[in-house]
Amino acid sequence: MTQEAFQQIAHTIPLQPGIYKYYNKENELLYVGKAKSLRKRVSSYFSKTYVGYKTHELVKRIHRIEFTIVDSEQDAFLLENALIKEYKPKYNIELKDDKTYPYIVVKREPFPRIFLTRRKLNDGSEYIGPFTSAGKVRELIEFVKQYIPLRSCKLNLSKENIQSGKFKVCLEYHLGNCKGPCEGLQSIEDYQNGIQQMRNILKGNLGSVIAQFKEEMQQNATDLAFEKAEIVRKKIEHLENYQSSSVIVSKHLNNIDVFSIAKDDNKAFVNYLMVQNGTIVQTHSIPVETKLEETEEELLVLVMGELRSTFNSMAKEIIVPFPIDYPDPTVLITIPKAGDKRKLLDLSLKNVAYFKEELRKKKLLQLEGKTEAEQKKVLYELQRYLQLNEAPIHIECFDNSNFQGAYPVSAMVCFKNGIPSKNDYRRFNVKTVEGINDFATMKEVVYRRYKRVKEESLAFPQLVIIDGGKGQLGSAMDAFRDLDLIGVTTVVGLAKNEEEIFFPGDAESIKLPWNSDALKLVRRIRDEVHRFGITFHRNQRSKGTFKNELEQIAGIGKATIDELLRNFKSVKNIKQQSEQALAEVVGINRAAILTNHFRNQK
Repeated sequence: MTQEAFQQIAHTIPLQPGIYKYYNKENELLYVGKAKSLRKRVSSYFSKTYVGYKTHELVKRIHRIEFTIVDSEQDAFLLENALIKEYKPKYNIELKDDKTYPYIVVKREPFPRIFLTRRKLNDGSEYIGPFTSAGKVRELIEFVKQYIPLRSCKLNLSKENIQSGKFKVCLEYHLGNCKGPCEGLQSIEDYQNGIQQMRNILKGNLGSVIAQFKEEMQQNATDLAFEKAEIVRKKIEHLENYQSSSVIVSKHLNNIDVFSIAKDDNKAFVNYLMVQNGTIVQTHSIPVETKLEETEEELLVLVMGELRSTFNSMAKEIIVPFPIDYPDPTVLITIPKAGDKRKLLDLSLKNVAYFKEELRKKKLLQLEGKTEAEQKKVLYELQRYLQLNEAPIHIECFDNSNFQGAYPVSAMVCFKNGIPSKNDYRRFNVKTVEGINDFATMKEVVYRRYKRVKEESLAFPQLVIIDGGKGQLGSAMDAFRDLDLIGVTTVVGLAKNEEEIFFPGDAESIKLPWNSDALKLVRRIRDEVHRFGITFHRNQRSKGTFKNELEQIAGIGKATIDELLRNFKSVKNIKQQSEQALAEVVGINRAAILTNHFRNQK
């Protein structure tokens, strides 16, 4: 749909909240979105200033638009989520999470059994969960059965069957694992009390279970049943040990959900921690494949809704790393700076970073496990798309990195036969460039790299990728020109975010087919050089190679600087904080020192 065609129907689009659906000429649903104001949101897709390549590709395919008006933004959020689940539109983000999660079922029957299941039936039974690990579920069931005698048999314990004496107690009764409801030795009320204790344990609320056992122990002691009292005492001791070994953040916290996100150019990774009664009872991480230019906020809100629905969360507080526009006004959104809630957020951030790195390693292992023919197939595909003279068996890629607008470094990664050749990776501390100048930095490191390759008669790559677009590409070509190496290898620029490939001097870029193996290889190379460069930069800073502005302030030490950067991410953000906000992180005295220093700079 062109912008002119859209303008003819723009006035017919309602201003109310709702969801919108885009269809192509074949009446295929392309995209579902939500909006506070449908007209404003849909109009943004057809704005001349919107230059996103992926969004542009979507808009070209739109032939028909449908709307559904709802009463509130929250209703729009829920409806959008349901429609994406049902129809899986091509341009909506994909949650790469197709697992079937296990539940603990409390079967709807006299004297209910509890057991693991992956099938949630509409049979009136109670399903607790879902849980992320079947092994953890089995461990929990065994743990519960140690302390709460519940039957494991499949007998039909109807009132008539029990009264007729149809059943006899089994070995489980004699071992103390069951109280014998089959012979009428246990009342339904006492059994249901055990079921409630089981629910409390599964929800991390061990305090009420321990308190009940203490009452039972005291009653046994009063009745002079000291052996029974000793058995209960051991149960209490084991429960208290289990509680202390659980991941407890604070007994003062109630039910909270914690989310964090790590985003690459076309993928995101989200971690979710479910906290109940101060204890982390669930932890789960998933990858998300982005389709348009979604922001971290948009991705996180959508995934939050999906995961909270999947895990049946009723928490009225959500901890996140940055401000979000969450559509449910009854839920408190918290961005903690310190304390127990900050510890929870930091734990989630560690989990999502670990998950992202593990997936990266797994992909590299999968690549290395391919046959030589499979590895070369994608190189021939890349050769064809870029019209290279030969297959790019040897590829090198450069990227610059700096911290808070200062301290530039650069990195180069090498791929041979489509897989990383880590022995050929190179790091560069910038030597000749003062301040931040990406173009000059790129020229220096490319010159240094290929001057050495030329002098030592090493093998030149068939393809050199300059991450950064036309400006950095031009600087790299200046280095090749100074070395008299023009024509020795093919050099291209990779525009950030857009995934467009530029050849020197060309006005138009090349866009590799979306989801092609060739584009996936280019993305992997780009992601690897980003990771390698950022890791190098971080290591250099930790060794004291770099000194930032904060280190020049008298009375502010390394530990304080680390805490400030961990909470506020950059010196620029630190300068924008109020003295009170700084004091919450580093204390009143250091906050005053920082505030005075920044004030004197103005």
